[in-house]
Amino acid sequence: MDYEAVIGLEVHLHLNTRTKAFCACSTQFGNPANTQTCPVCLGFPGSLPVYNRAALDSGIKVGLALGCTIQEYTKFDRKNYFYPDLPKDYQISQYDLPLAKEGFIDIELDNAQVKRIGIIRVHMEEDAGKLVHEANESLVDYNRTGVPLLEIVSYPDMNSPEEAYKYLTNLKAVLSYLDVSDCDMEKGSLRCDANVSIRKKGAKELGTKAELKNMNSFKAVKDALEYEVRRQSLVLDQGGKIIQETLLWDEKAMQTVSMRTKEGAQDYRYFPEPDIPAFIIDKAKIEEVRLTIPELPKEKLARFMKDFGLSEKDAFILVGSKKAAEFAEGCINDYPGKEKKSVANWLIGPVLSEANSRNCAISELKISAKGLSELIGFVENGIISNLTAKAVLKDMIDSGKSAEAIITEKNLAQVSDEASLNAHIEEVIKVNAPTVESYKSGKANAAMFLVGQVMKRSGGKANPKMVQELIKRRLS
Repeated sequence: MDYEAVIGLEVHLHLNTRTKAFCACSTQFGNPANTQTCPVCLGFPGSLPVYNRAALDSGIKVGLALGCTIQEYTKFDRKNYFYPDLPKDYQISQYDLPLAKEGFIDIELDNAQVKRIGIIRVHMEEDAGKLVHEANESLVDYNRTGVPLLEIVSYPDMNSPEEAYKYLTNLKAVLSYLDVSDCDMEKGSLRCDANVSIRKKGAKELGTKAELKNMNSFKAVKDALEYEVRRQSLVLDQGGKIIQETLLWDEKAMQTVSMRTKEGAQDYRYFPEPDIPAFIIDKAKIEEVRLTIPELPKEKLARFMKDFGLSEKDAFILVGSKKAAEFAEGCINDYPGKEKKSVANWLIGPVLSEANSRNCAISELKISAKGLSELIGFVENGIISNLTAKAVLKDMIDSGKSAEAIITEKNLAQVSDEASLNAHIEEVIKVNAPTVESYKSGKANAAMFLVGQVMKRSGGKANPKMVQELIKRRLS
């Protein structure tokens, strides 16, 4: 392909305030349609908006965490457009004086180099309602109208769908650590629009961009961008021109569908919101909010590597979300043994595998840090084998029982008695004379076959380490 993709992303984040941006209506998700509205969020004549202080604090927190400069002077504007889910026929947003500017997110490329993706702005606004399409009619639920949003706008610094995916993953991790949103894409708490264009490799000028909407997961964003890059490349190869337009992503058909020609800022007729005075945010306020920012993924990654001796790859898996990191740290700190790395291996191995099979996060598994620590201790002390421990882990999650209870009930403890093990070993040696001769002739791997046969005879209860040592001692 002779083209290079140029991608910028706009992320919309629902803030988890108890009330809406400009009124006292609840933001609780899932209540009956149109039960969380009032004259302010519905835009009735004479109603006056007052901005939510908690939303402002959350906005400042996000801006600081993303390395932005918080603007001392900021204001709201009216963004005018007409759509059934926008009862006022305008959205209270920000235009020329956003809350925060010039931040960044770092991503790691496949060659282990770090690429910095610039963030143009973080601005405050309110959400629109939700259209529900049924058969031959469309219904409007205004419960979501007025819910406080942040829009995080990146520079067009990404040059592949994979880079966009990594940017979104890293951004979501930072946002989840801040506890300003549940970041649940299924609820619409985190939404993403993508602007994508292509240009000849090495060219400086940007091509004509298309805006992609209706993507409900990071994978969908990646898939939509990959399709759109191919589509635009084909259009240019055939001598056509790219039209600036808004496209919807059809996940079933795995293709983009034209929705409308793209609006520009002039189409929205922005002007200052007359009912809300401008904000002056002093340094004391900024520092007050800065003190509430927790340890972020990048810092936690470095600490996990230093304190627990983890590789960057292993640490990255464990710090992907705040809840996962807290669970992992609890497990590691609770483990009484010196070898903390074994706990991390369990977390990114069997525990993560169980979570993936159940389509949940490791922090959502029904197992405590103390319970996992106990299970690993049984393996380290040779009471059960690693293979048996994986089965016990599954049983612990399913039943809620302790590892000790399951091991006792099912008689899973390893056999470590030398006399019992030697009896199995003698029988295995008798019926596997060729393998014994192979070992004696220098083929060390032959011993592992014999270990496997002993494990089979013992019903998997034999201590494999002891078996291996006893076999080598017997054959020498």
